[in-house]
Amino acid sequence: MKLSLNWIKKYVDLPAGLTMEKLSYDLTMSTVEVEEATNLAESLSGLVVGRILTVEPHPDADKLRVCTVDAGDPAPSVIVCGGGNLAPAQLVAVAKPGAMVKWHGEGEPVEIKPAKLRGVMSFGMICASDEIGLGELFPATRHAEIMDLSAFDAKPGQPLAEALGLDDVILEIDNKSMTNRPDLWGHYGMARELAAIYNRELKPIEKMPLPDTDGGLDVVIEAPERCPRYCALVIKNIKNVPSPFELQSMLWRVGSRPINLPVDITNYLMFATGVPTHAFDRQHVGAAIRVRCARSGEKLELLDGTMLDLTPQDLVIANETKPMALAGIMGGKLDSILPETTDIILEIANFEALGIRKSSQRLDVRTEGSARWEKGIDPQRADDAVAMAVSMIKEAFPDSQIAGYVDKYPLPLENARVSVGLDFLRRRLGRELAAEEVTGILSRLGFAVEVSGGELLVTAPAWRSTGDISLPDDILEEVARLMGYENFNFAPPTVLLEKAVNQKEVRLERSLREYLAFRCNMQEIFTYPWVNDEFVRAAGVREEDMLSLSTPPAPEEAHLRSSLVPGIMKAVSDNLRYFTDFRIFELTQVFFDRNYRSASRSSEDEFLPEMARHLAGAFVGSDARGLYRAAKGVLAYMHRAAQMEPLSFAQVEKPAWGDERLWVNVTCGREVIGDLALLSPKSAKAAGVKRSLAVIFEIDVEKLSALPSRQNAFAHLPEYPLSDFDLSIIFDETVKWADVEAIARKADLVKDVKFLDEYRGRQVGCGKKSVSFRVWVGSDKGTLTSEQIETVSKQLVKKIGKKFGGDVRGA
Repeated sequence: MKLSLNWIKKYVDLPAGLTMEKLSYDLTMSTVEVEEATNLAESLSGLVVGRILTVEPHPDADKLRVCTVDAGDPAPSVIVCGGGNLAPAQLVAVAKPGAMVKWHGEGEPVEIKPAKLRGVMSFGMICASDEIGLGELFPATRHAEIMDLSAFDAKPGQPLAEALGLDDVILEIDNKSMTNRPDLWGHYGMARELAAIYNRELKPIEKMPLPDTDGGLDVVIEAPERCPRYCALVIKNIKNVPSPFELQSMLWRVGSRPINLPVDITNYLMFATGVPTHAFDRQHVGAAIRVRCARSGEKLELLDGTMLDLTPQDLVIANETKPMALAGIMGGKLDSILPETTDIILEIANFEALGIRKSSQRLDVRTEGSARWEKGIDPQRADDAVAMAVSMIKEAFPDSQIAGYVDKYPLPLENARVSVGLDFLRRRLGRELAAEEVTGILSRLGFAVEVSGGELLVTAPAWRSTGDISLPDDILEEVARLMGYENFNFAPPTVLLEKAVNQKEVRLERSLREYLAFRCNMQEIFTYPWVNDEFVRAAGVREEDMLSLSTPPAPEEAHLRSSLVPGIMKAVSDNLRYFTDFRIFELTQVFFDRNYRSASRSSEDEFLPEMARHLAGAFVGSDARGLYRAAKGVLAYMHRAAQMEPLSFAQVEKPAWGDERLWVNVTCGREVIGDLALLSPKSAKAAGVKRSLAVIFEIDVEKLSALPSRQNAFAHLPEYPLSDFDLSIIFDETVKWADVEAIARKADLVKDVKFLDEYRGRQVGCGKKSVSFRVWVGSDKGTLTSEQIETVSKQLVKKIGKKFGGDVRGA
């Protein structure tokens, strides 16, 4: 949010000599974060008012003019300019050499230097408004239009900022730091806060006399819980004309585009008091305003042309026949201020925060007004807005008439009351406090305090009673920040370090990531917690078992993931546009609807989803079995790197997205904790995975058993060297390597066995495969001879052949 310092000074006299650095520091330390303070005069440095004396054609350029300009120097300056509206005696903005401007309003600022333009020396620049950052305040009506200042009472050589009244400082406030302070969303509220910080007097908003007639207007609030208060001023004899420059300038400084005088007054009221207001054309309202929930099937075209399909969840401002505005968010195009409007109804109301937020999000309509209502504005503030509105209307339109005033207030605000003990404040702040000191601080903030012994009964002002103040800790914060956090002595906490905390689960997650990234050459990815319905269906996940978002980022992304497989499939599909072979993984949360209720919640209707950590990965390439073995190997050796119970594999139930032939379930102990499979052709097609194959795995990290240390076993080094030989044996397709390995390891003198490769093709026959493996043999009594090795080899082949019917084709 932007704040004008000059605007704030209308309501409070700040201490003399207060610098912007000091003000920004004090405001940041006590209330809200000041992100930036911009001096408008400094941003217009080097720019002065100039009076054009002569305008002559350029001798060598049809579109350029040679001007002599009085810029306040002893002698006129010669400036070459391409403006289309140059005229003698015209007041213009001149950038002297050394000033920074944007050529044609584009790119980065450049320094103006004396230069020769098509053979004529030019000493400065006559500026268009967008070249000096004033395009919205002085909008151009045609191409190459120079900013004309002839309507201003200015002198040649006068600094431009001074001539335009722009000697102001704009404070940029971080909106997040004031989310819980709706009273600060206006200049008057911020002035009140600065008055408390510097113990200055806040100037009251002068109350204006109001008519005791309703002006023929009735206001009916059908939904008082959504609209606690509604005030309406009936105003006659206004004109839809441009605003005076001073009003336009005030709005421009805080980031609002001037429109016309009636609309600009409503925007000024919002930025001044923090209360969004709206004006309706009196002729379109009729006899009554109804504040009600929309009816099914009703439509409303907003001021920006957006056509809304309304629902009963939306609050509207309606006449007797149709909605005229989306309450608290934006007015309707047909019933707001029009070019021919002469009589208006000025709405100064109060709306419930949650309802405005829900409608704004559902309909995707965000405005300055909705941003303020969402914070919870107090109904009492309408009085200030009404008083300021009457004053501004009478000043802007002297012939206008306040013909009526209606104030419906069905649900008056109750001021928040909190009881807090002095001992509580002393203990928490770590210093002695007198009741008089605390009372003085709170009084500066508008709180009323009753002292009874050691207890303080604190009544918050209306502007702090919409949820901001409710606990003794809130009072503690108010006292502490006004005293100044930097004024409290630092008391280091006493920390007793006994022993390191071994967080096995935390260490396990880190080890898994390091193992997959560093040792398995996999790339970690990060995806959104919501998933596209296309990939949910491709993975065979039931949508009815997934949590749905009330306000999804897109209609097709309305579900929270209950499995990482859909996200992995999308990542595979996206990356296949650039790569054909890659490995990816993700370790993050999945969500389940278990009707799990948090013990910290008191409402029976508030539930939290159950969450779990899952690990998923994909191996992408062209060799299905190679990818499958690589992925299975990664899981099989994971326990050695991550200090956990080893994983095993069994075929229990095929995952919905898995291929019919290459799949297995991952188990830990006797429990199935995940799946590993080649992505089936059907799922691959549905997910857009083309021209490559993908093997995907997913395991439940919550089911992994972290160990305090690695399970290493001691083994003697062989006293005599081992010998090795390779075997290639043809088996039926149904024979598993694990069974072959188990037989081989039981053979005499065999020390180790390792799988090498397998082959399928015409050479081995249909339904067969050739399995190659390496065998290490040795003896504890001496080095084996070649005859002994050959004997072991023959016995091993015979044993395997007898068990599985293997046929040896090479050794």
